[in-house]
Amino acid sequence: MSLRTAFSKRLYLRIWLAVVLGVAVLMLMVGWIWRMAEDHNRPQGMAREVIVRNAAGDAIGTGQALAQRGRGLEFELTLPSGETLQIQVPNRRSPRPEADGTGSITHQGRPPGPPPHHGSPPWWARPPYGFLWMLGLVGLAVALGVYPILRRVTQRLETLQQGVQKWGNGDLSVRVPVSGQDEVADLSQRFNDAAQQIENLLASQRALLASKKSLLANASHELRSPLARIRMGLEFLGETSPAAKDEITRNIAELDQLVDEILLASRLDAQESDLGPIESVDLIGLCAEECARVGASLQLPEGVQSIEVPGVAKLLRRMVRNLLENAKRYGGESGQEIALTLSQADAVTTLRVCDRGPGVPTELRERIFEPFYRLPGASERTGGVGLGLALVKSIAQRHGGQVSCVGRDGGGSCFEVSLAA
Repeated sequence: MSLRTAFSKRLYLRIWLAVVLGVAVLMLMVGWIWRMAEDHNRPQGMAREVIVRNAAGDAIGTGQALAQRGRGLEFELTLPSGETLQIQVPNRRSPRPEADGTGSITHQGRPPGPPPHHGSPPWWARPPYGFLWMLGLVGLAVALGVYPILRRVTQRLETLQQGVQKWGNGDLSVRVPVSGQDEVADLSQRFNDAAQQIENLLASQRALLASKKSLLANASHELRSPLARIRMGLEFLGETSPAAKDEITRNIAELDQLVDEILLASRLDAQESDLGPIESVDLIGLCAEECARVGASLQLPEGVQSIEVPGVAKLLRRMVRNLLENAKRYGGESGQEIALTLSQADAVTTLRVCDRGPGVPTELRERIFEPFYRLPGASERTGGVGLGLALVKSIAQRHGGQVSCVGRDGGGSCFEVSLAA
């Protein structure tokens, strides 16, 4: 693996390299500024005494030598006659000195006299504030230079995050762009592959549900046809005993109810939207009609004349009917001990159906809402196939509510349905 390939496929190496380069540039800039500050703040040097002697070794003049930055050495000599000479030993890059005819050797373009003063150092080199200010500017420049590199790396992570968020909100068709060869690109590609697989699975599930719906519809139609013929043939049986005829009629009714319940359960599970229009349903009138069918008592809060809930009328009627028939089936044929209570509080409507049957064990109060589940010891002669309470739960959930089973004081069970008012 080449060095370029290693850096292109490793996100942490690129971030590390960007930081290292930024720190290196900062160190070079700081070192350069420090060097310039030291040069400007370094003292010019101490003046030293110079003695000029003749060939015989006698002192013919004295003076001082001073090193000047940028101009080399400068000598100022005083002869015994009182004459003053200025001598300059220039740097290699300095212009050649010239004599002005008065005995002084001067620098070109500068009149004789003491060397000019260079002034104070620049503002950015004055300690301590100027140096700290320049250090801050250099740090800002480095930060601005490193930001685009890191931003380009992290921007793809943000794009991936936004794609995952949209996908989690339900847009299964979203995909994220894949660029590069590093870990982010690999993660983006894996996300796209997983999203495509899940979308394909959901499409297959929808197709399966549609096929199941079609199968159940066809099966219900095919089952109803022989049931109708059996019922018609039963009417022509003249010599059949009444008991046998009643038994056959009861079995046909159970089969017909089973077909209806299976078909409705499948449509509820498939979350179909064509089960009926949503309207305001008079729950008191609906419950009164169903209680009259089974001889149950209807109990209302004092002073309440109407309780309305939004929903599908035929589904709410099926829910109430299943609860009452279940109570009648297990709580006695007379129905005298079956009570339906309606109440409304805090925008929640509660429907409660109680019976005096054997009750439901605490550990089984959740399982009785499962499809085709019946309590241990329940006889098939009592009727029902275990779909009634499952439909009650599905209908309640379809209307944004819930159902539960609790014990009744004095024996029996109570089924409570909570619906949004």
